[in-house]
Amino acid sequence: MDRISAFKAYDIRGKVPSELNTEIAYKIGRAFTKLVNAKKIVIGHDARKSSESLSQALTNGLTDSGVEVIDIGLCGTEMIYFATPFLSADGGIMITASHNPPEYNGMKFVKKDSVPVGYDSGLKDVEKMVLNNDFNPLALPKGNLTKINVMDEFINNLSKFYDKSKINPMKVVVNAGNGCAGLALNELEKILPVKMIKIFNDPDSNFPNGVPNPLLPENRQSTHDAVLQNNADLGVAWDGDYDRCFFFDEKGNFIEGYYIVGLLAKSILKKNPDEKIVHDPRLVWNTQKIVSENEGIAVQSVSGHAFIKAKMREVNAIYGGEMSAHHYFKDNAYSDSGMIPFLLVMQLMSEENKTLSQLVGEMVKEFPCSGEINSTIKDAAGKIKELDLKYTGGERDYSDGLSVDYGNWRFNVRMSNTEPIIRLNVETKGDEKLLEEKTKELLDTIRN
Repeated sequence: MDRISAFKAYDIRGKVPSELNTEIAYKIGRAFTKLVNAKKIVIGHDARKSSESLSQALTNGLTDSGVEVIDIGLCGTEMIYFATPFLSADGGIMITASHNPPEYNGMKFVKKDSVPVGYDSGLKDVEKMVLNNDFNPLALPKGNLTKINVMDEFINNLSKFYDKSKINPMKVVVNAGNGCAGLALNELEKILPVKMIKIFNDPDSNFPNGVPNPLLPENRQSTHDAVLQNNADLGVAWDGDYDRCFFFDEKGNFIEGYYIVGLLAKSILKKNPDEKIVHDPRLVWNTQKIVSENEGIAVQSVSGHAFIKAKMREVNAIYGGEMSAHHYFKDNAYSDSGMIPFLLVMQLMSEENKTLSQLVGEMVKEFPCSGEINSTIKDAAGKIKELDLKYTGGERDYSDGLSVDYGNWRFNVRMSNTEPIIRLNVETKGDEKLLEEKTKELLDTIRN
């Protein structure tokens, strides 16, 4: 066997126990120690049933290798990104399967200073060591395990990104999806001038209200309904490990992540002009216009957290945003956060004295988009070649799939890293009819 199915492009993720189990978790602890030459590692876990036992096995693998383990317990992924540099650790591991169904679990890894570890930047080596039982000798004495709570320090760290005195009193529906976000929201509620209407706030490993994935249309209804029932100013829903948050305006409408990138760029450049903003190539026009209007410099990167974080470090960007609702901040160890966007959007609404639908409505009108549409295709690479030959003319970009720009409309198609799927995004300059027409035309070609 030369592969372990749970090892993916950016993290480890699989069904428990068939693809990920305590034996593999123990060996991962041994292997990761060797990879980063670790003396101290921070770990934490999400609310899943299997998280405790995987955490125990991982801890044993780390301590058997002589590592000092600091376990921050039940937390969100961004707390690992915060705690790794805060506690001067050599790396961090979050046990989570984010928005996957309850029978899944996984791990996300960072090195010192929360530099991400993906398949091509270390996980491939970890996988090889696990398969070959190639570890450092067992350490004598074993490493120590310390359990600490860093919630207060984490909440305190968030305060450098927003100014609570500039947030108006408002009513906000917050939906933690029975993941881990509720723990942080309970603390933020004590210091913010907002009334939180909490739904599915308590961590529950059974996910009785559906998997915490607000990208699934069927999972949006509860937030939409709660916004309308409570006459709220805003609705926000998080995924299971709350490294992503999703917004609903005061009418309960779900807001495409693309427009939130523009809002956050605007919010950050108001206080930090001349800074660089990194964005992905799927949808670009709105972000580029806002960045240039607010005296920033837009920089394009390949999609995916490892690429965005690397590009941000390379160009010294203050913020990076993906339409998939991953938002990265330089002062947050270049890591993604699900809490900072929530705080910044409330502050921007307050400062501009506008509703979210007003803030976003102008963008949607000027640059309507299809949102990401997935199609399952056997030969995804062949299909992208076919589209390349069919859609001649237009300005082309092959840096991340295929992007073609015709001036008044553009599209991007790219393959999934992990599944036989093609992802399509289309946008136009203010032309809803053209958007509908071109989206249909492209989908017909992709699916036939």
